Amino acid sequence: MPDELRRVKTVRLSSSRAEAGEDLAAAEEPLEVRLDGKPFSVIMRTPGADRELAAGFLFAERVVTSADDLARIEPARAKALLVGRPPPNIVNVRLAAERAARLDEILAGRRQVTTNSSCGLCGRVTIASLKVEAPAVRAVWQISPDFVVALPGRLGTCQRVFHKTGGLHAAGLFHRNGDLVELAEDVGRHNAVDKVVGRLLLAKQLPAGDHVLLVSGRASFEIVQKAFLAGVPVVAAVSAPSTLAIDLANEVGVTLLGFVRGERFNIYSHPHRIACSP
Repeated sequence: MPDELRRVKTVRLSSSRAEAGEDLAAAEEPLEVRLDGKPFSVIMRTPGADRELAAGFLFAERVVTSADDLARIEPARAKALLVGRPPPNIVNVRLAAERAARLDEILAGRRQVTTNSSCGLCGRVTIASLKVEAPAVRAVWQISPDFVVALPGRLGTCQRVFHKTGGLHAAGLFHRNGDLVELAEDVGRHNAVDKVVGRLLLAKQLPAGDHVLLVSGRASFEIVQKAFLAGVPVVAAVSAPSTLAIDLANEVGVTLLGFVRGERFNIYSHPHRIACSP
């Protein structure tokens, strides 16, 4: 069975009738991320794409700012329950020499924490450290409303684990020509985004200035910030954005769309990228 799934025992009730059975549940497990062998963070996530998740998470935390800052990402070497096998759920990120030399400085505004599946920036110590400096998004291309309203359906058809469990969020990165470029599922919305961004980072395909990011839940501050750092000009969500997400999107040049359902959606910032918008 894939790592993303677990078979669990259930009791199903219907019309006052109870029946014992089994179900498939989305897996949630801790991933310990180490930097040059030292513990940095524990991320509660759905197993799978752990290298990409670690890369995307460290990119969002600004521990790394490009693929050149990464020497390698590998399973941690430590005592394992089974001799000769790496311990599960631990990855060690080796930084490039120049970045490693600045590690203490980089970590000054962060602390070691357990990041749960609903928290995207739990490692920050101060409010000031939430804000990162990066160029505003300047893309001038447009997409049509029809392009936008078709995105949730296209994403939904590709959510393999969600269809089996009903328990995962998804993030999909679409090229402005309509192609689905990357898809990731996870118990955490921000984890799914980190997996998508991490793949692009490792492939040296950032910034993603010709793309649209769709998330299956709400659009919160950390979702917009991760997209902004990746250079994504348009972020769409099937649910509501938060006020802080709207403020950030306005500030950094991101077009933020919410309630993308059926044939309608709302535009909260920079409407010029949606054709026919006022």
